[in-house]
Amino acid sequence: MFDKKILLITGGTGSFGNAVLDRFLDSSIKEIRIFSRDEKKQHDMRVKYNNPKIKFYIGDVRNYQSISFAMKDVDYVFQAAALKQVPSCEFYPLEAVKSNILGTENVLKAASENRVRKVVCLSTDKAVYPINAMGVSKSLMEKVFVAKSRISSKTKIIGTRYGNVMASRGSVIPLFFDQIKNNNSITITDPNMTRFMMTLQNAVDLVLYAFKNGETGDIFVQKAPSTTIGELAETMKNIFNSKSKIKKIGIRHGEKIHETLLSQEERIVSEDLGNYFRIPADNRDLNYDKYFSKGVKSPNYKEFNSFNTIRLKKQELINLLASIGYK
Repeated sequence: MFDKKILLITGGTGSFGNAVLDRFLDSSIKEIRIFSRDEKKQHDMRVKYNNPKIKFYIGDVRNYQSISFAMKDVDYVFQAAALKQVPSCEFYPLEAVKSNILGTENVLKAASENRVRKVVCLSTDKAVYPINAMGVSKSLMEKVFVAKSRISSKTKIIGTRYGNVMASRGSVIPLFFDQIKNNNSITITDPNMTRFMMTLQNAVDLVLYAFKNGETGDIFVQKAPSTTIGELAETMKNIFNSKSKIKKIGIRHGEKIHETLLSQEERIVSEDLGNYFRIPADNRDLNYDKYFSKGVKSPNYKEFNSFNTIRLKKQELINLLASIGYK
């Protein structure tokens, strides 16, 4: 699919960008462009990979000129640039709007004007029934790219939505590991809180599946398993034979007890693809009159959330942690 093609990754210095590079650099892809505003991380990546296929662009999705310049001659785009920290977005919600909503608008406008073939936008479980600023901004980001997909005939726009990526920047697993290593208390919010568990490789797999199989306006969701925060903390203690105590600190700003990857309303119209759900775009027009007599069927589906998904058994969680280096 990517043979002799140019791929641009916005927010490419993050965990997802690095995972894509690890997957793609040995392929026949022509060029991978890393677009971000962090020159230090770009320098670190330049030294780490030392590969002529990688080109680095300093810029910000908030600045249309910078992203449009980076998109010249690009075939495909992975839109991963975002503010992702829930507490930070709670205190600075307009910054989340600028990056997650307006930044995505800039990316899609630049892609359309540069005749990019396909864009995959990355979203999050927090966009479903959002209660925090980060989730609200990501939910509106999804609305933006679905709306754009209706009028962008030459650029196919597809979305993905996934839960916690294990050991990614700002996630809880590295925090627990540091607390264990330093013999500090392991701080948990609520032991019964559940979170989806996905590796970075799962995230890349989801994006590539959407890239290959998606129609414009589609959103793809992986059927990820979950665990409780209490079980995760206990398992990491056991792995490292730690005597650290587990300290309950209470829920932080904007957190849910359980996360949702697929709303009940989306389950009604979604397609079950085995390991994934596909949510097609709602392409009805604005002529509301005809919907007074005909609507969408409403079977009794439940939302797909981190409480009712498959729960990882202890050994499965141990194996999953080992697969990302925690063993």
